[in-house]
Amino acid sequence: MKSLEELICESVKREGIDLIGFAGKERFAGVNPQNDPFAIFPEGKTVIMLGKRIPRGALRGVEEGTNFNDYTRFGKNWLEDEFLSLACYNLVRTLENEGWEGVPIFPNPSEIKPMGVSVAEGRPEPNVFPDFDYAAVACGLCEIGLGGLLLSPKFGSRQRFHMIITDAPIASTPLLETSVCNMCGKCAESCPLGAIDVENAKIIDICGKQMKVASINYDLCRKCGNGACANRFAPYAKPDRIAALCNRTCLCELEEQGLLENKFERNFRKRPAWSKDVDGKPVDGATESMGRQYLKGAQK
Repeated sequence: MKSLEELICESVKREGIDLIGFAGKERFAGVNPQNDPFAIFPEGKTVIMLGKRIPRGALRGVEEGTNFNDYTRFGKNWLEDEFLSLACYNLVRTLENEGWEGVPIFPNPSEIKPMGVSVAEGRPEPNVFPDFDYAAVACGLCEIGLGGLLLSPKFGSRQRFHMIITDAPIASTPLLETSVCNMCGKCAESCPLGAIDVENAKIIDICGKQMKVASINYDLCRKCGNGACANRFAPYAKPDRIAALCNRTCLCELEEQGLLENKFERNFRKRPAWSKDVDGKPVDGATESMGRQYLKGAQK
């Protein structure tokens, strides 16, 4: 008879999951109850994080300044709503077939405010939204880089996660021992809005793993015209910065330094990046987008 771990591995392979990690309940001790997955399932013993890659090509249109919509589909909305959701659902079915309960959790932002519904004393208010950044680190899959985004050794920032809380006891994945972020600060240097402040960085400690993270002005990030997207669930929550210039520059640095396991035949960045200021105007010294260059060439 196959063990539960073997069945999970088979399901992961079948569903095209790129990253999987486990964290026991003890790794969430002291987490704010509004962000604690075990506030949702008190009898749970393990958090499972499932990750699928964001294709590097899904960022290509943003990098060239010619296509933004397909990133939001293949790099964000469809990836979360369909591809990952189905994989998460099917792994929950695998757990249930073996007699274990699995609670599938969608990556709603942890900044969403409680509804203010009065409940029994000692319990958090609905809705509890687990902190996915914390969980990805606790499950040994990622660290939080200087630029404030999750970085995995395999893909850098190019992944999204779903979560399962289960009462099945599964050994925790070791925390990442090596660092992915090289602290180069190019994320901050490339931001035309000056939203990333490395001088006022803070140390974030998750399960004993300490990470230096810059202070980030998310009010400025929400005004970014360089690839950042508004949070589709809550306008006051952190915007999606994976396709933003700061993070695309980080991705280029990690690839060029050979720090990522997923390697390519050619560098991601082919020419100097385009950028806009807070008013949407091209920044002095930045190149025009490839779309504008193409149109100019076609008009000659």
